[in-house]
Amino acid sequence: MSERGFTHLDSDGRARMVDVTPKEPSHRRAVARGRVNMTPETASAVAQGAIKKGDVLAVARVAGIQAAKRTSDLLPLCHPLMVGAVTVNFEISDASIEVEAAVDTFDRTGVEMEALTACSVAALTIYDMCKSMDRSMVIDAVALWEKTGGRSGTYRRLDDA
Repeated sequence: MSERGFTHLDSDGRARMVDVTPKEPSHRRAVARGRVNMTPETASAVAQGAIKKGDVLAVARVAGIQAAKRTSDLLPLCHPLMVGAVTVNFEISDASIEVEAAVDTFDRTGVEMEALTACSVAALTIYDMCKSMDRSMVIDAVALWEKTGGRSGTYRRLDDA
């Protein structure tokens, strides 16, 4: 495939796992962000620790960390990586919770999928923990915000992207 082609397809168009063995390991990092929109009452209850299932953000943080470590089990063409660090943080506003997941590794391929998976699963966990109070929640805006390391270098999302 060309440099800009689909690297997960062979010359006959069949799915394949990209061969990363010739690559040199290097430090790689990715940051993903997403949002869980909810009623102001739900956001307030999360902030006050008043959700009956327990500490929503603590459970969502652990779920996101676990998800980053298991990404290759979920995505068939994703390489298993030695995840060096995962952080999952939250910012509660009047009617939403922003989720940010950052993943670091020293390996042959990047951790964009690990960061996106961590962010998504943390958001899903917030939904699960709060659904008895608010079934109208919407998870949106999950996106890669930053990627560093590797052959393709640095990527940073613009605020309006």
